[in-house]
Amino acid sequence: MIAWLLVPAAVGAVLSAVRWLRVAQREHYLAGSATRFAIRWWRVPPVNLVLFVIGMSAGIAGFWWPAAGIGAMLAAAIGPVGLGLRGRTSPLRWTARMRRLAVLTALLAIGVTAAALPLGAVLVVGSLVAILLPLLLDLALWLLAPLERRLGRRFVDHADARLRSVAPLVVAITGSYGKTTTKEYLRSLLSTRFNTVATPASFNNAMGLARTINEQLSPGVEVFVAEMGTYGPGEIADLVSWVQPRVAVITAIGPVHLERFGSLEATTRAKQEILATADVAVLNVDDARLAELAETFSGRVVRCSSLDSGADVMVQTNGAVCIDRNRVATVDSSSLFAGNLACAVGAALAVGMSPEEIGAAAAALAGPDHRRTVVASPGVVSIVDDTYNANPAGAVAALETLAGLGENGGRRVVVTPGMVELGARQQAENEAFARAAVEVASDLIVVGQTNRVALLKGAAGSTANVVSVATRDEAVAWARSNLRDGDAVLYENDLPDHYP
Repeated sequence: MIAWLLVPAAVGAVLSAVRWLRVAQREHYLAGSATRFAIRWWRVPPVNLVLFVIGMSAGIAGFWWPAAGIGAMLAAAIGPVGLGLRGRTSPLRWTARMRRLAVLTALLAIGVTAAALPLGAVLVVGSLVAILLPLLLDLALWLLAPLERRLGRRFVDHADARLRSVAPLVVAITGSYGKTTTKEYLRSLLSTRFNTVATPASFNNAMGLARTINEQLSPGVEVFVAEMGTYGPGEIADLVSWVQPRVAVITAIGPVHLERFGSLEATTRAKQEILATADVAVLNVDDARLAELAETFSGRVVRCSSLDSGADVMVQTNGAVCIDRNRVATVDSSSLFAGNLACAVGAALAVGMSPEEIGAAAAALAGPDHRRTVVASPGVVSIVDDTYNANPAGAVAALETLAGLGENGGRRVVVTPGMVELGARQQAENEAFARAAVEVASDLIVVGQTNRVALLKGAAGSTANVVSVATRDEAVAWARSNLRDGDAVLYENDLPDHYP
């Protein structure tokens, strides 16, 4: 009987493993990520909490009635409900690193289960292992971390050698948000004069930088623009130790990734690591922490702002681009990210472009994709695509864009799953965003479960129509069914589907 039950038990364990391996991959193989997301998923929606309690209870009951262990296996195979095996936005990719992780996780699971053999409780322990697999997966991630660093080092060493050989001027960009937008602005500006290579998309960790250098850096490249991200202290310091930027840009300090840093002070210290090898610091002094840093940096500082006319570079919200108080260009303010563009202009100055060259290049700049991108025509539904934004300041700016769209009497709709990785401030920030949203919008469509409670609380008491849906696909279907010519919709943020 027990041997027969081991077959569905193994199937349940495999299905559980596929789900959590996908989460670990999407979270950049960080130890602890699988357990953190398991806690989120088993709590919401309510059916998952019920399923988890049933599964754990069945597993424990198996110590007295072994066949009950199959209940835990079924819970592991079925749940969490909503966390798919394949994934819509983040499918599992069987890379060499993923295969190593899968094998070690399997060995740990088999080892723990086999340890129960003398007790005659293999099925019971195995069933509990299946439902608690994220714990073993995180243990495997922790054990493999030194090996993965060593294996990745050869790619970094090759990139280091190529970087030394080509010897471009390196500009590095970091910040809580605005990194990619600033990078794209800067790449466009510099490319009008210099042979420029920039890291693509959000390739902002060691492997992303190494891949860009190994594949794209060739003799003749004059400037390399490197976006640098971090989830904790020391990561940017490690990147800077071999990339060694001469010009360093910090765009903003904010609550993004606050659950990993713990405080904005820790965030500031981590971002400040980018200045270690820099001769020039380009800082957005609209941020009080960066304004303070500008006073203490030992090298040259280019102060950038969207508010302070006395800054070295000021980009006004009306589109005026000013260098040393002189207007050099006027850009389209409808797609303008003033602080980001100011930092890009400041970095271009630091690299050696003249104000006249920058002015000519800035006039031809296009707005970044998926960041307050507006698709609008008279008499049809206007769409604001802000799906790549996930910070409170950008979300408020997107609402301002929405407020200017739609014809008189038309509906204005906000579709959002809210913002994540804001630590202790996440609930409050999402409540505040919902309150602001229903002042502008006639309809608020809440996507998913991650921030559902906070968004609904923020919208409570308003006259807006508030609708909850499970997925973004359902939200898009709602918009297509309900919106008419003259209406406008804002898609604010889009969480990958490993979030509940």
